[in-house]
Amino acid sequence: MNNFQAILTQVRVLLSSHQPSQVQALLDNLLKEELLSREYHCTLLHEPDSEALARKISLTLLEKGDLDLALLGWARSGLQPPAAERGPGHSDHDGSSQCATMELGPLEGSYLELLNSDADPLCLYHIYDQMDLAGEEEIELYSEPDTDTINCDQFSRLLCDMEGDEETREAYANIAFPEELPADLKHWKPAEPPTVVTGSFLVGPVSNSSTLPCLPLPALFNQEPASGRMRLEETNQMPMPSSSSSLSCLNLPEGPVQFVPTVSTLPQGLWQISGTETGVSSIFIYHGEVPQASQVPPPSGLTVHGLPTSPDRPGSTSPFAPSATDLPSLPEPALISRANVTEHKTSPTQCQAAGEVSNKLPKWPESVEQFYRSLQDTYRAEPAGPDGILMEVDLVQARLERSSSKSLERELATPDWAERQLAQGGLAEGLLAAKERRRPRETQVIAMLGKAGQGKSYWAGAVSRAWACGRLPQYDFVFSVPCHCLNRPGDVYRLQDLLFSLGPRPLVAADEVFSHIVKRPDRVLLILDAFEELEAQDGFLHSTCGPAPAEPCSLRGLLAGLFQKKLLRGCTLLLTARPRGRLVQSLSKADALFELSGFSMEQAQAYVMRYFECSGMTEHQDRALALLQDRPFLLSHSHSPTLCRAVCQLSEALLELGEDAELPSTLTGLYVGLLGRAALNGPPGALAELAKLAWELGRRHQGTLQEDQFPSADVRTWAMAKGLVQHSPGATESELAFPSFLLQCFLGALWLALSGEIKDKELPQYLALTPRKKRPYDNWLEGVPRFLTGLIFQPRARCLGALVGPSATAFADRKQKVLARYLKRLQPGTLRARQLLELLHCAHEAEEAGIWQHVVQELPARLSFLGTRLMPPDAHVLGKALEAAGQDFSLDLRSTGIDPSGLGSLVGLSCVTHFRAALSDTVALWESLRQHGETELLQAAEEKFTIEPFKAKSLKDVEDLGKLVQTQRTRSSSDDTAGELPAVRDLKKLEFALGPISGPQAFPKLVRILTAFSSLQHLDLDALSENKIGDEGVSQLSATFPQLKSLETLNLSQNSITDLGAYKLAEGLPSLAASLLRLSLYNNCICDMGAESLARVLPDMVSLRVMDVQYNKFTAAGAQQLAASLRKCPHVETLAMWTPTIPFSVQEHLQQQDSRISLR
Repeated sequence: MNNFQAILTQVRVLLSSHQPSQVQALLDNLLKEELLSREYHCTLLHEPDSEALARKISLTLLEKGDLDLALLGWARSGLQPPAAERGPGHSDHDGSSQCATMELGPLEGSYLELLNSDADPLCLYHIYDQMDLAGEEEIELYSEPDTDTINCDQFSRLLCDMEGDEETREAYANIAFPEELPADLKHWKPAEPPTVVTGSFLVGPVSNSSTLPCLPLPALFNQEPASGRMRLEETNQMPMPSSSSSLSCLNLPEGPVQFVPTVSTLPQGLWQISGTETGVSSIFIYHGEVPQASQVPPPSGLTVHGLPTSPDRPGSTSPFAPSATDLPSLPEPALISRANVTEHKTSPTQCQAAGEVSNKLPKWPESVEQFYRSLQDTYRAEPAGPDGILMEVDLVQARLERSSSKSLERELATPDWAERQLAQGGLAEGLLAAKERRRPRETQVIAMLGKAGQGKSYWAGAVSRAWACGRLPQYDFVFSVPCHCLNRPGDVYRLQDLLFSLGPRPLVAADEVFSHIVKRPDRVLLILDAFEELEAQDGFLHSTCGPAPAEPCSLRGLLAGLFQKKLLRGCTLLLTARPRGRLVQSLSKADALFELSGFSMEQAQAYVMRYFECSGMTEHQDRALALLQDRPFLLSHSHSPTLCRAVCQLSEALLELGEDAELPSTLTGLYVGLLGRAALNGPPGALAELAKLAWELGRRHQGTLQEDQFPSADVRTWAMAKGLVQHSPGATESELAFPSFLLQCFLGALWLALSGEIKDKELPQYLALTPRKKRPYDNWLEGVPRFLTGLIFQPRARCLGALVGPSATAFADRKQKVLARYLKRLQPGTLRARQLLELLHCAHEAEEAGIWQHVVQELPARLSFLGTRLMPPDAHVLGKALEAAGQDFSLDLRSTGIDPSGLGSLVGLSCVTHFRAALSDTVALWESLRQHGETELLQAAEEKFTIEPFKAKSLKDVEDLGKLVQTQRTRSSSDDTAGELPAVRDLKKLEFALGPISGPQAFPKLVRILTAFSSLQHLDLDALSENKIGDEGVSQLSATFPQLKSLETLNLSQNSITDLGAYKLAEGLPSLAASLLRLSLYNNCICDMGAESLARVLPDMVSLRVMDVQYNKFTAAGAQQLAASLRKCPHVETLAMWTPTIPFSVQEHLQQQDSRISLR
């Protein structure tokens, strides 16, 4: 029996009486009987829609199938039944008709009271926010899943009832989408003014009284009394018994009302005092126990908790009760209980004042304000000198993808240059857009990736300065912590330590400041710089976090709580990291990924000018820029801010020596020039000892070291004085770090070149040119291979000898022979693209003619770098090698992310006869060359470009192909050029594999440009996931057949073609009679009528050799028609037509008659 409508009717009657106390009584009873969880109980108390509340309560009661339990709860509450159920002659039990009946109202501050009010909730929020929050309970920022809120048996019975009851299912739908919405969803309009209950006194308006704001007394008692300005003229004592059944009324004059908290000499009661010349019409003196502002409301009050403080709360058997993690962000307890304004009707003046309050930012406590200003001052300071040079670089939206189909390791995806999605509006807009997309109370993780030396740490500092200068208003607090500071042992750390003590500068903050921060985590930005430094904490992403922010735990536990979104939940985590390593693999699920692109060529040149300006050497600016431009290899490396600064430092030192300065042509020479003078002035063997430390730290994936790790105090003092090591921001006094990752790589390579501990046969494995399983380390110091070959092969006098002296190079000659023999045995044609580029860089650094000639002469004629990122130095070294090889090359540069200048330099080489690149990048290059008037290079770029074969795998591929055809049409219509583009003219094979969703959408676009490919021989419209172009697509395609004179292969397999499509195809096939050799209609929906259409046209296809109609739906009749037509076609070699709808005996018989019929 369905009781839903009966229950809903009675609940509606209850709610229509507009008495919040009865609603509360019902909900309290449901909670007591464990039909509701505490969280769902609070949620129902805050339900603004009366109809939705009625349905939710009714569905909860539906489990019991009887209202006895609910009515019993109402009876226990001591309340009268709903007014709708009373008889016409009913009167109050006390017989009084002079006053409006007074029911027990809700406890002050509950949402049921607000439902009877016009007060603005936003106004209440701001008023609460300005109050002193000291002494309140801290809100725990973690929650465990609610495991005891659902009774499976009752839930199963409810599902069965719903399945067989249409009205019940409709009720569920109406909860989410109510059919009849009230005119005002924000308020319930009561039938009579509300009652205020304060202790044992009941205050309420009578029918003749004027409008009076209904104010909770304890909230008013938080204000200063103004009784000192009044005089007592008339006093009326109205004592009130404490019994809840006794009611009283009070006639109040118009005007403001002043409440005095307590007068100890008066008896317990309520006193009305009139005041003149005070602006207050009445004074109420309340004598009784009043909650203080700093006290937490008692448990019996209707307080609303933002998050559960314990998972041990009473469980609910109701299937409608949500778990703690599913609840929306509810206000803190003080938000409701301490609101000091609740009005039934608000005057225009009060509405205006409320609007002004709601538009103001909440006022912070003084200690929070002071901490905020000190934090701004900390991050606002800019570095002096060259360290303060700020260059705006592009932020590119990035994503991680698998490095190969067989590998689980992820790496940065390589978009084409034109496909890069820049973060519009820079950092501030990017963070704001990411913040708006996240769910409430959900921690957001944003990662900034970039190779070593790209300026990630400097960028992180720029973020902090931007906040301090007011450019990130969505955050109240920003904390920046270098990750190397988090590699500390012990279990004595709290969240306060992470925020205040472990950053670059320790911060002093009171407990009140920390309490304020953790209550507003969505206004906090936490920056973790150099995320890869946490590899020593590997596994913390899956470890158990601390139970609460106030309890001490290890740094590993704090990190686990942050990244598992249980600690400081709702904050924004901003990470900077290199795009490789174990921890970076976990960032594939970050909310936003960005890549730091580095300097452009123009920005690098501007940096050089700014550097010498900040150094006070403006007279050397032009000369320094000329030195850099004379070294194209170093200029290509200047996209890295770290290397750009190293070039400036060496240029500054050389220009101080004289006018004959000249920069080296390799990275090895650059760092030898920087360290040479410092090494000669140091203690004996100091550089070698420092190099050993750098190598050992690199093997452990570390870049910081302790002072006691140096072999002597002299070595430590010398290294710090020369800037080879320095104190890290935020590190302890005894902790030092290398100023750059590339310097650590260079020192590590120096140790390999000088050490006698490294066996000669093991040395080639450190070049990272062999498979990973044969390498003794994971190449964390990724710059070591290039520096090692440079140090070993470059002349001793200006390389190793300049660093450590001639006597310390005893092992270098033997190691040089070992590496030379190894490199000359390598076959560049067998290496993968990334390894080949590394070999070219090593050969360039060696500056040894024999090795260079061997490498470039062994290059294969067809070089494919598909999917391998080509940075500016890679493009430069590759171009130099191609020029030196003395042969012609064909390059595949698709999915390399090569920049336009690098693409233009490679395309312009005379030895490059053909190249493939992204269509969008190539068309953009042509347009750029046309605008700059470089006619010869433009002609070469157009003649060498090819797209053969072309496979469209996305809608963008089809659109780019359309742009290419449009470029040809524009080119053909111009006066200065004529003829077709070779890429369009020579295309012979075109594949279309977009799948069942994008395929039908993109195919019409392909058909419109198909006739431009006059040499097309192979059109493959088959895909593993089926393109499903259907009959409409076949009809559109058939119209292009007269222009496709060279088409030899047409594959229409798996495209949902029916008899209609076969008929349209048969109409167009005669246009291909002279060229078509192979036709495939495999796995379509062709029946007998379609087979008849194909059989009719088959004799006209004089050039057709193979036809495949397997796995269609024609029967023996259709097969016999095809077989009969085949006998008229002696030129056809094979007809494959096995299909399960034809009896096997019929197929065998047809094959016996004509052996060209294939049944495989």
